[in-house]
Amino acid sequence: MIIVIVAILITLIAVVNWIRLKSKHNDFTELLLDQIEHDLELRKTLAMGLYMRFKKEEPTSTTTYSENFLKEDPISFEHFVADIIEAKYGGDMFVSKASGDYGVDFENRREDGLYLGQVKCTEKDVSFEAIALVHSNIEKWGAVGGYVITTSGFTKKAVMYADGLGIELINGVELVTLWLETMESDTAYLKQLNPSDV
Repeated sequence: MIIVIVAILITLIAVVNWIRLKSKHNDFTELLLDQIEHDLELRKTLAMGLYMRFKKEEPTSTTTYSENFLKEDPISFEHFVADIIEAKYGGDMFVSKASGDYGVDFENRREDGLYLGQVKCTEKDVSFEAIALVHSNIEKWGAVGGYVITTSGFTKKAVMYADGLGIELINGVELVTLWLETMESDTAYLKQLNPSDV
C-alpha cells in the first residue's frame, strides 16, 4: 500500500513540475515573440529613417528639418550602401558617377569576382526593371553576381524575376540589419585595440 501512495505522490509531483515548466516555456515563447516583433518594428522605423535621410527633395520644396536630423541626397545613399557592402564582404569598392552609369551604382571586386549593385532610395517597392538592368550589366561585364538594394521593398514580380539570376535583393529592413551588423563588427574591432597601438 505504501508503494502505491509513493508512486501516486511521485506522479503528482512530476505532473505539477511538467505543468510549471510548460507555463515557463509558454511565457518565454511569448516574450521572445514580443522581442522579435519590437525588433522588426525598430528596423522598419530605421529603414524609413534612411529613406527620409537620403530621399531626393524637389527643387521647389520648402521643407525644413530639425538640426537633429541628418539630411543627405540619393548620391550619398549610394556611398552609404557601398560602404556597408564593402564592410560586410570586403574587396575593392568603386561607386560610379551620378549619371550615365547604365544602372550600376557600385562595383565590388572581390577574390571570387565582380559584383554589381544598384541602390534605390524610394518609398515604393522596386519593380523588376531595376533587376533586369543589373542582370544585363552582369551578363555584359561577366560579373559573378549583383545586388539591388532599396530603402523600401520589392514587388512580387521583381522577386520572381530575380530568382535564379544571382542577384541578391536587399530591402530596407535587411539593409538596416547589415548596417547594424557592420557597426557591431567595427565596435568589436575597436574594443580589441590597445590604446598604445593607436
